[in-house]
Amino acid sequence: MPRLPRLSGAATAALALGLLAAAPASGHEPLVTDARVLAHFDLAAGQTPENIALDRDGSADVTFAFARQVAHVTPEGRTRVRATLPAVAHPATPLVHRAAVTGIARAHDGTLYVGYATGTDATGIWRLAPDGGAPRRIAALPADGLPNGLALDERRGVLYAADSVRGTIWRVPQAGGTATAWATGRALAPLPGPPAHGLGANGIKVRRDSVWVSNSDRGTLLRIPVGPDGSPGPVETRADALPGIDDFGFPGYGRSVLAALNSGSKVVLIRPDGTVTDVLTARDGLSNPTSVAVRGRTVYVPNSALTTRRDPNLLLSRLRHLIGRG
Repeated sequence: MPRLPRLSGAATAALALGLLAAAPASGHEPLVTDARVLAHFDLAAGQTPENIALDRDGSADVTFAFARQVAHVTPEGRTRVRATLPAVAHPATPLVHRAAVTGIARAHDGTLYVGYATGTDATGIWRLAPDGGAPRRIAALPADGLPNGLALDERRGVLYAADSVRGTIWRVPQAGGTATAWATGRALAPLPGPPAHGLGANGIKVRRDSVWVSNSDRGTLLRIPVGPDGSPGPVETRADALPGIDDFGFPGYGRSVLAALNSGSKVVLIRPDGTVTDVLTARDGLSNPTSVAVRGRTVYVPNSALTTRRDPNLLLSRLRHLIGRG
């Protein structure tokens, strides 16, 4: 959920939901090349991709936020709808005012977990079995929140959901059960009042013994260590001055991050020292990017087109090399 200009009506709803052509330093090769659109989606049908989970064969599952769908995209770009979350009679999701499927995470057996924000008692974490069947809710989350990014830690058997409105990281048993507020505080909260948009904690990933989180209103990338007992350590700010930051991914073995800047239609490389480099822009086909995923040297970027209103798509590109530890 990026920090974007104030809009009204459908555009306001689009706003809330929310490597590589940019010029490298002189004499340096670009980190990412060969950007191309793998699949185009239908804006009129609500096919606005919000988040992504990758499979071993190079296929991807994406959430279509306002179509309430999870779709599967093959390596050849063919798209089919895997599941549609149940409609609710009177959606009242904070900020967006309609039901939205948000974050997605994949388990090793192919089970998918998605966040569903409705403003009703249907809000929570839902599971899609790998062999099909109807989606089933496994954990309730507060109706007055906006569950956004979702991350799975299979080693600990837990899911983490970033609530953009409540500024809370919820922890949910992978098997289902009661959600607990794992982390809260100013660093995760949205900024108060205008010109902020009420979008705090947004994207989220588990990386070794840490949970990484973006805060859209504050333009920050955060790291929260996970203690031996599972409790959160002090929140560290890894980078700031990232307007419109949404979800992100790791392009190698260390702490460098590729992050989607939704409002600027950019993907940027954030190095461990906090320096930021543009690696993908609208010229490459970005249109309000919402997340980034990396498998091997292939980079996947879903583009929602929620405010540009141009070409929602799934864009692929190629890393020249993985980025080492740091």
